[in-house]
This record gives sequence, C-alpha cells and structure tokens, in this order.
Amino acid sequence: MDKQTYHVPVLFHESIEAMKLNEGNVFVDVTYGGGGHSKEILKNISDDSFLVAFDQDDDALDNIVDDEKLVFVNANFRFLKNFLKYHELDEVDAILADLGVSSHQFDEAERGFSIRSTGQLDMRMNQNADLTAFKVVNKYTDKELYRVFNSYADLKNVGKVVPTIITARRQKAIETTADLVDLMEPLVKGKKQNQFLAQIFQAIRIEVNDEMGALEDMLEQAAQVLKPGGRLVVISYHSIEDRLVKNFIRSGKFDGKVEQDMFGNVEKPLSAVNRKPIIPTPDENVRNTRARSAKMRVATKNG
Repeated sequence: MDKQTYHVPVLFHESIEAMKLNEGNVFVDVTYGGGGHSKEILKNISDDSFLVAFDQDDDALDNIVDDEKLVFVNANFRFLKNFLKYHELDEVDAILADLGVSSHQFDEAERGFSIRSTGQLDMRMNQNADLTAFKVVNKYTDKELYRVFNSYADLKNVGKVVPTIITARRQKAIETTADLVDLMEPLVKGKKQNQFLAQIFQAIRIEVNDEMGALEDMLEQAAQVLKPGGRLVVISYHSIEDRLVKNFIRSGKFDGKVEQDMFGNVEKPLSAVNRKPIIPTPDENVRNTRARSAKMRVATKNG
C-alpha cells in the first residue's frame, strides 16, 4: 500500500490551523486513515505534547508513524472517552474528525465501497464487524430497507428502489457491487444516474457502520473531554453528517432545538467559531474531486 496515496486530506491546512496547536499539548485525531493530518500535527507540536489517534480500519495500521508522541487506538471513535480515560487523560486541547470514506477504501474494490469497481457487498470500515452490505441488501425486511434509504439518502424514488431489491433477491442473492449497480441503473437515466447510485451506496454504508450513531456518540464525548476553550474541528461530506454537527454546535442537541435557562441564556457545551462552514477553494476542488462536498465546522468548548 502506498502511504502517499492512501488518502488525500481535504481542507488540510485549514483544519490544522483551526486546531490551534500552539495553544495546548494534548490533541486527538479520531480519523487517522493514511496519517496525513496526524503527521502534520506531530510535526507541529512540542516534544512534551502528544497525539491520540483513532481508526477502526485495520488497513490504517500499515500507516502508523514511528513517533513517541503518537498513541494509536485501533477502535471506533465512538469510544473516545473510554480510551482517553484508559490513557489517563481527562481533558484534551483539540479534536479533529475527518469523516466519511478514505480514498484508499474507495479504491480497494474488495471493500465494496465504490460504484465504479466490482467487489463483494461489504462496506465495513471495521473489517471485524458482523454487519455487511450483503446482509443489509439481502436480509433486511422491506420496512428496514425503507428506513435505511429514507434516513440516509436524498432519494425521490425509494418506492421503486426497495421493491426492486426485494423482487431481485427472491430470484438470486445480490452479491456484488456490480450486481447492485446493474439492478439500480434502470431506475434513473441520464446525468443524475451516478449521483443516484452514490446515494444508494451511501445509505447502505451508513447503515453498515452505524455512522450517524457513532458520530453522535463522538460529538457528545468530545464536548465532555475538551478543555474550556478547546477546539473541535469536523470535516463532513454529506448533508446528513453536516446537519448533525451543525445542530450539535448550535444547540448541544442533534435536533437543533435550543434550550434556555431561566435567564434566557442558551445552554450548550460548544460555540461556533465561524457563522458559516469553511469549504474548499476552487483550486482544491480541481485537485481533489472528493473535496467538492466537504464542509468544515469549528467550535470551541464553552466554560
């Protein structure tokens, strides 16, 4: 595996700058991946500082750098607080989360993430997990499939998607990414076909990895472990992720409802640094097509 091409970080310099590395000595990267962000963090922190990095994908183990300032945790970031406690850390200065699927995961056909290559319907970020895309597509009830596609994809034709899957799998199991693409392609023609297929794959992937549940757990724990004034930096790649992050920063609630105390003060753990999300420049969008949907939100811990 070429570590240089494992993943091209999006909003790389902006995210590193947002962490304010010169204002603390304990930092967390909850999405290590190819180590791009982590390596830059390690280069810019003092010798008495250190970085705790999380990644549940075993492939990320090949990218661990030899640096005594790095503590690597091979686990889902939803266990952030537990592992920080294990390493005797009650508070941290900044947390970075670069969400979504890495370039490497998309490029490895056997992982089953991409609509452009043929592989088994897998989509597990944690390769030891039990639930796979095959099980979602072939074993879920129609009610469960409606829930997945209505919750995790912006589709206008779910009423066609689910019956098509149910009918096809009665004849033969839907085993590969190509099988699923061939089944879904006739439902949308023209320029929007690729977007539609990507939405189908996105919804299944989110379900397989419980991405929204894990994100909610991480955000709540991040708000607890950050020091007052500490930074939370989150890069998201679709509206479902971004909405959760935006709502939580705005109100401390995932539904976005603001609660006030008896004096009219908003009770929330975080405050946004910027009113609007930071997005990639046109030049970055040209260099890295994955950047086009990215939004970065930065918040500070209140208190």
